[in-house]
Amino acid sequence: MSTARYVDIHVLQTLPFSNPNRDEHGSPKTVQFGGTERSRISSQSWKRQVRLKVEHEVGDAAVRTRRVVHGVAERLVGQGWPKAEAEAAGRQVARSAGKGIKLERSKDEQDAEVLTTSVLLYLPKSGLDELTAIAAEFRDEIVAEEDKPEAKRKGILPADRITEVLGRRSASINLFGRMLAELPGANVDGSVQMAHAFTTHSTVPEYDFFSAVDDIEAEAKIPGSGHINTALFSAGTFYRYANVNLADLLDNLGSDTKTARELTGAFLDAFLVTVPTGKAMPTAPMSIPDLVYISVRSDRPVSMASAFESAVNSQTGHIEPSIQRLDAYAGRVGKLLGTDRRLWHSHVTSTDAVVTGLGESQDSFDALVTAALERAYSEAS
Repeated sequence: MSTARYVDIHVLQTLPFSNPNRDEHGSPKTVQFGGTERSRISSQSWKRQVRLKVEHEVGDAAVRTRRVVHGVAERLVGQGWPKAEAEAAGRQVARSAGKGIKLERSKDEQDAEVLTTSVLLYLPKSGLDELTAIAAEFRDEIVAEEDKPEAKRKGILPADRITEVLGRRSASINLFGRMLAELPGANVDGSVQMAHAFTTHSTVPEYDFFSAVDDIEAEAKIPGSGHINTALFSAGTFYRYANVNLADLLDNLGSDTKTARELTGAFLDAFLVTVPTGKAMPTAPMSIPDLVYISVRSDRPVSMASAFESAVNSQTGHIEPSIQRLDAYAGRVGKLLGTDRRLWHSHVTSTDAVVTGLGESQDSFDALVTAALERAYSEAS
């Protein structure tokens, strides 16, 4: 019997007039694909919302930050330490972590006096409390070290305990990985790949002219607006894709199949229900997927992005033509790679589009994810 190695998830999702992921100019991100411009949402933008959702669902929060020094100092001040001693303790945590992690001034002019680490650290949120507790054990030594000239100060906290906390894993770290070359042994290879989402059809961002009323001027019958500006938005049907490497996830978890199954399910659920938060207040783009297609494979992950290399062209909407395009392409991929490598595949769709190449139809997202997990982990084990 073939062994399940990957879970592929494909989503078609329509977002209304919105701008959930802006570029450096505040415009919707785009990509040239198949000779036409498409709207794009970066994987990093969507992944952050997925990560936060996963952490909430499994109750294992993580924090990615350069402000560990500030986090430790803030906790010690809350315990009654003088601010100067608390900040010295925070600096000691960074100094004791090894030569690869440096201290530098914040690049934010408003926080110019704040010291940050030279790299983003990514650790379980509970680790900040543990680092604080370690520093508190060595209060006298920290105070004595601060009496020395700055050039002669060194890390005096137990390096093995500090690096153990900084290198500890959480649920989301086991899923998405961690790149931290500055701390030996802290790197974690991710088990999830996420692609940038892009529209199945060409798009042209549109300007929105808006104004804000000055209420006091309005009461005084003064004509005009308090603020006038323009912003760019777009709308479209997006193709989204991600995969989970089951072997890598099990390896990250020390072959803990129960936890691997829980994390895979949490990831699939979060992938389906999250939306990036850019410009969410004025546009509320809180749609759900129009089609979800999940397959369990034994050979390799397979993106269906090429189904939309030729832009969908329709005057009556893009959802159903996109579903039909994906369905036809998935059927061709099955023939090319061999259906025996696709151990299981199924879908949920919100429309009446005729679907023949995406496996059996499920009634709900929950049923689809449950069936995928059952097949993936029964085959993987």
